Amino acid sequence: MRIIISWQVFPRHGREKVDEENKNVLKEIFWPAVFIASLSFVIAVFPRFIITFGWASDDFLSIYTGSIGFVDWIVVLIIFASLIFGTLMVKHSENEVAPENIFDKFSLFLGRVTMLLVVSLVTAMLVEVVLRYVFEAPTVWANELCLWMSGFVFLLSGLYAMQQRNHIRIYLLYDILPRNAQRACDTISVLLILFFAFSMVYGGFGEAQAKFLRWETFGTYWDPPLPATIKPTILIAVILVALQSLVNLLADWNKEPETHSVIDEEEVESLIQQQTRKETSNV
Repeated sequence: MRIIISWQVFPRHGREKVDEENKNVLKEIFWPAVFIASLSFVIAVFPRFIITFGWASDDFLSIYTGSIGFVDWIVVLIIFASLIFGTLMVKHSENEVAPENIFDKFSLFLGRVTMLLVVSLVTAMLVEVVLRYVFEAPTVWANELCLWMSGFVFLLSGLYAMQQRNHIRIYLLYDILPRNAQRACDTISVLLILFFAFSMVYGGFGEAQAKFLRWETFGTYWDPPLPATIKPTILIAVILVALQSLVNLLADWNKEPETHSVIDEEEVESLIQQQTRKETSNV
């Protein structure tokens, strides 16, 4: 995603094209931004939910107080609304694999969320560098916030890569196999992914649940709830990646086999077309 600035020196038709692209970018980032903002608010006040639902221990109640209010419920509804509308309205770019079903669109939307998190992460790092080395006033939160967001980026980007079929694969033997043998290889791969996901959830659910319910924090001065949020997200991400691999298998089952070369001819052609359009729009 990129923001294009409209300059007055552009020809009129060029400015109109740039303005239209700017509007499309704003539409593209609106629902991911709403999702991130509303989810961040809920994370900040989530101890209230633990107390209200009766999950809190005595030790927990000695640290946190409060209960869910009207605003909290509204923000929860906004999370689900942004997730639904963002999934339905997400658009793929020229260089992306087009979504073929609703789960593909859901994964693509979370990919947009990941991209926006990367922008937020870089912004937080830039703020910290400026405050630390220019104003000599370092923050206590920037480093841990970047670490926190990096964890979500790492986990969610795996789902996006799976939807885009961008995970590393070795095609040396795969390309020379007949189509039925390729389907067998794909099925075995998906079964292994599903088994890995089941093992992760089976072995890690108890620990993730414990960290989540006691709202375990990082143990630093700022003390964000990294363990309480990252550990459950690991299991959720693994499940989503496994489901996406199954969706990919079903969607690609009846497709013609692809051939792969050292040079990605489609990518080269796409880059040439982009450069041609850029040169044309600047004329």
